[in-house]
Amino acid sequence: MPVTLQETLLAPETRPQVIDDCHALLQQQVSDGSGISGTAVKIAYKTVNTFIPGHIRTMVESLLPEMVNVLEPYWTDFLASGGSEFGDYLAKRGDEVSEALLSVTDARAATSERPTIVKAYGKVRGSAGKQVAAALPQVGALVQRYA
Repeated sequence: MPVTLQETLLAPETRPQVIDDCHALLQQQVSDGSGISGTAVKIAYKTVNTFIPGHIRTMVESLLPEMVNVLEPYWTDFLASGGSEFGDYLAKRGDEVSEALLSVTDARAATSERPTIVKAYGKVRGSAGKQVAAALPQVGALVQRYA
């Protein structure tokens, strides 16, 4: 029986579904965005998809192991605390969890050799913490669905 998120979410039979769900969640969050920051995210998303079609899905697949690794200590604590909804648990730690997740994309951007992608990311990074924090209930539900 799998005991870690790595073992559960990245198992060969589960990983493709998790990637599909993560990509769908990301697309939904972009679509639901509003205001100035929502518009900036939509423009950045469209820019990346225009210059490198399929890049965002590829990045979801590529970053998933690191993202799962970042979520692992939160999952362990959630289980130990006897919580019922991982999304609620994450949302209560919104700033901390969102910055931890964004550290993964920040590190990738820092080593990227694709200036258009880095520029698009840089334009939305300032408001990304709030946007990631807003999505944490859905992220938690997604994780809990498979774990």
